Amino acid sequence: MENAKKVIEEYQLAEQLTQQLPQAKGFKEVWFRKIRGGLLLAIGYLLSPLCWWNDIFFNLPIAYAFGYICSGLSPDLLFPCTIVGYWLSNIAGILLMQFGAVDVFADKPKEKNLKKELLTGLVSSTAFTIVVVTLIHFNVLDTPDLFSSQQSVNLSSALPVTLVTSR
Repeated sequence: MENAKKVIEEYQLAEQLTQQLPQAKGFKEVWFRKIRGGLLLAIGYLLSPLCWWNDIFFNLPIAYAFGYICSGLSPDLLFPCTIVGYWLSNIAGILLMQFGAVDVFADKPKEKNLKKELLTGLVSSTAFTIVVVTLIHFNVLDTPDLFSSQQSVNLSSALPVTLVTSR
């Protein structure tokens, strides 16, 4: 009789444990999603314009590599494609931050509105890039002597006339 009671207790314990297994699986998925989101958030922050020191270590080398690859087609493409590469690296950073933040801070996975997130990333990165290019054009920011023999870059020769008007 006591053996039967022990068997029934063990059976009930086993039943309770098997009911908890799906919850443990969900727990692992949640933590995996949060760790992945944290990693995306960190990488995105390093590429985004929100990080003040990232340009010298991340964005400018990526942008210069993009410009250098494009300059294989035409040497005149080095500077414009470097600007485009810088812009794309900032967009990638903002989007990675958005995807990571959703994974980290959301309790339940939600459907992502990729169009809205992409539009937000494009607008904020474009605004930041326009500010930086304007500061370079008006010699508020100096660029290293990588692109021409002049002290600062003359954007009028690098961009179409409709985009930049000379003083």
